[in-house]
Amino acid sequence: MRRIMFTYFTSDPSSRALCSPMLLSTFSHFSLFHMAANMYVLWSFSSSIVSLLGCEQFIAVYLSAGVISSFVSYVAKMVTGRFEPSLGASGAIMTVLAAVCTKMPEAKLAIIFLPMFTFTAGNALKAIIAFDTAGLALGWRLFDHAAHLGGALFGMWYVTYGHELIWKNREPLVKAWHEMRTKNTGKGGGRSN
Repeated sequence: MRRIMFTYFTSDPSSRALCSPMLLSTFSHFSLFHMAANMYVLWSFSSSIVSLLGCEQFIAVYLSAGVISSFVSYVAKMVTGRFEPSLGASGAIMTVLAAVCTKMPEAKLAIIFLPMFTFTAGNALKAIIAFDTAGLALGWRLFDHAAHLGGALFGMWYVTYGHELIWKNREPLVKAWHEMRTKNTGKGGGRSN
């Protein structure tokens, strides 16, 4: 675990071998049904999240959410000793759902096949978090509960604090990133573009 954590946070080329699968997993699904369910949820909540964040910020949050939820899933699987594939797509979708439900807790939602039963977005988010927490604690293998929880918590955090801390202050972060990349390129540690 220490080796994985260390290589994840270094600019060592071997860290790319760990980060790339987590980013690419944002677009991976177990089955056609899994993909259809995720795309339906994304389609249902995409206009709300894009109107809240804008296109560029949405893409940044979605890709970050895929990496973060995959990482949470990997950590949970290492702790429990279950070495199964981790896919970040559901975690990234859960980020979108949690962000919208956090910002609009009184919005009315319904299940596609049961439109007569409506509930608030805030209650739906609480139920989803409770379900995934129980699934993680009890070892259910129906879903990747750790990835769902990681994505939901990231979505809630981002719309509550992250937007102010990161997006509104992104210029110093981008400048620091470019300076770090320039230093690495100058030392022969990076690629020139």
